[in-house]
Amino acid sequence: MQSKEMNLKFIYEVLSVVNEIPYGKVATYGQIASLVGKPKNARQIGSILSHADFYGDYPCHRVVNHIGRITPCWYEQKGKLLAEGVEFKNEICVDLKKYQWNP
Repeated sequence: MQSKEMNLKFIYEVLSVVNEIPYGKVATYGQIASLVGKPKNARQIGSILSHADFYGDYPCHRVVNHIGRITPCWYEQKGKLLAEGVEFKNEICVDLKKYQWNP
């Protein structure tokens, strides 16, 4: 398999996992990386999600960093999570103990 095809396969594996995150739950970049068998690729997950609209409609707003922090310059993310009933510990961090998805 060529590397371009492998990259597309990886992208769609990531997006498939993101698509499984239930309404009202969140997952971390590292968690998604582990679920697709690439536990050291959390940063790559963020890069993929920043371009996810190119591939379709995915609930990328449900992905946060390892401490529950939302994406700094994505102003709609917090509103989308609040609309799903996700509570925040402070202005920028989701309560992972309560809202982290456990597949």
